[in-house]
Amino acid sequence: MSKLENALYGSRLKPLIFIIALVLVLPLVVNSPYIFTILIIIGIYSIVSFGLCLLIGYAGQISLGHAAFFGIGAYTSGVLTTHYQISPWLAIVIGMGATFFIAYVIGIPILKLKGHFLALATLGINIIFYILILGLDQFTGGAAGLVGIPTLSLFGIPLIDKVYFYYFVWASAFVILLLSLNIVRSHVGRVLRSIHDSEIATETLGVQVAKYKVAIFALSAAFASLAGSIYAHYITFVAPPTFYITKSILFLIMVMVGGASSIWGAILGTTIIMFLNEMIRYVGHTYFGISGEVEIVVYGLIIILIMMYVPKGLMPVFSQFFKRFESKKQIAAKEHKEIITEKGV
Repeated sequence: MSKLENALYGSRLKPLIFIIALVLVLPLVVNSPYIFTILIIIGIYSIVSFGLCLLIGYAGQISLGHAAFFGIGAYTSGVLTTHYQISPWLAIVIGMGATFFIAYVIGIPILKLKGHFLALATLGINIIFYILILGLDQFTGGAAGLVGIPTLSLFGIPLIDKVYFYYFVWASAFVILLLSLNIVRSHVGRVLRSIHDSEIATETLGVQVAKYKVAIFALSAAFASLAGSIYAHYITFVAPPTFYITKSILFLIMVMVGGASSIWGAILGTTIIMFLNEMIRYVGHTYFGISGEVEIVVYGLIIILIMMYVPKGLMPVFSQFFKRFESKKQIAAKEHKEIITEKGV
């Protein structure tokens, strides 16, 4: 059964070991607090990307509103811990539960839409959320933002140190990664693929397509909420611009660049876009004196190029390269073995 799974879905042990080893080694070689912060943010955004991969790449449902769910988690944790002195861990769970419920209720009507109509509907969710956090200033702080969000503490150890928080973030990301991989390899994953290929054909098999679409939409929203809560407790400050539609576009680009049909592509796309984002800001500010969200223009160009030349994202390209490398290595090993055998004879 494991051989069949590997043939259908690819091996998950090798890439998992590679990523875990990389995550463990990086703190030993990275000394810059700036780079370290980027690595933490990559881990947080990867959690959102995992959910979007399930929603877009497997269920075939587009979303331009995940920044809203990211924000619900951030503001729920922020408000509950600052105004009501609730434990941050309880606040994170409440945020995930509330986000799942809200996304489930919203998903029932909007997931009846398809294509660009669905994209516009999810965009509307993001705009509504943005207006609400500006208007509910007695709770959210309005345009000024919400300050004084406490940092997390695990087993009595405050996660103030960047190294501790880095390991916590990536441990959380690995839990969501494994959960996502298990969903993909399960009966649910097969149903989601079927929905992606043809909703009508899936319905003729007696599958309640609407139920699966709404459930995966709500689950991806809960992932985004978890990431938002972790982000809030890391930065200890949240403000409305962080959760505007440009953030939703950023999440979408991360998934598209890495490859929406691959869970591993979520990490790849997030890493590439985050470092590219920082590079654009640095070059634009240092050499051209440009400030503001110039990277949005570059993101537009990236989407065009990806859709034109690698519509399935970069992960399939990397997979093909590694498969060819493994194949050449196996051929070389076989030839070497044959030479040794001949010499022995």
